[in-house]
Amino acid sequence: MKKYGDDGCGSLAALLAYYGFLSLFPLLLLLFTLLGLLFGHDAALQQRVIHSALAQFPVVGKQLARPGGISSLKSTSAIGLVASVAILVWGSLGVTQAGQRAMADAWNVPHVARPGILPRLARSLGFLGVLVLDVVVSTVMAGFVTSGGPAVGTVIAVVIAGLVINIPLFILGFRILTPKTVATAKLIEGAVVAAIGWSLLQYGGTWLVTHELRHASQLYGYFASILGLLSFLYLAAVITLYAAESNVVRTRRLYPRSMVQPPLTVADEAVLTAIALQSQRRTEQLIEVTFPEADVTSSEDIAPLDLEEGD
Repeated sequence: MKKYGDDGCGSLAALLAYYGFLSLFPLLLLLFTLLGLLFGHDAALQQRVIHSALAQFPVVGKQLARPGGISSLKSTSAIGLVASVAILVWGSLGVTQAGQRAMADAWNVPHVARPGILPRLARSLGFLGVLVLDVVVSTVMAGFVTSGGPAVGTVIAVVIAGLVINIPLFILGFRILTPKTVATAKLIEGAVVAAIGWSLLQYGGTWLVTHELRHASQLYGYFASILGLLSFLYLAAVITLYAAESNVVRTRRLYPRSMVQPPLTVADEAVLTAIALQSQRRTEQLIEVTFPEADVTSSEDIAPLDLEEGD
């Protein structure tokens, strides 16, 4: 919690939720448009893909799936497709850029060592590919686990299938968003925690819709859905960033931390030093950090980042 606050992750989570909200509806519109263009002859396949995509957002998915919702916007219009692609690129690149910044800030990677604009763009497109892969795999897995069997067995199968899908996808997502200066092995545990948290958040959202919003009026239901979606995206971002920070704290042993300073613990000094070194923007710039009771502290005094040439 201390590291989360030190890195300003609350603001980063709000930024992720904002761009996620902007990109969600164009992304769904693009998905439905492409389904209409490519699989217009197979209505059953379209419904399975749509159901899998909307199931990722239980708070608003049922509202969008209703007649007259966004699922009805399966237009083959070239203008609609171009407009949705343009808005999608703007919004989705925003969420992927914010995600890369959040991961770099969590690991306190100096600005001089962060990827340039072209590598960041490539990573953004790669992360969008992960989202597409998530929808495809979820569709295939959902069709497999719900093909038959008792209700309890189906629920257990769905839970297991969700974790089987989410864990490797979160590991891949963490790897894409985090600078290469951080080894993949340091990302796995936090990615697993984030995947489990995401699954629990989805089940919680499903429970909320089923038990609390089911009898809401149409007007209240729409307002609740929008506010619920924003809250859902924000909580998802918070869970993900806490998981990312847990990787850093565990890897660098940034504990114990003092609740009220002074005095500063060794972990406090390490974190404050890393935050100061993070501000380096040029190779010609030299940053040194000192504390009243200690000698000069440099980047060698905390866990090294193993900066790679060209990153």
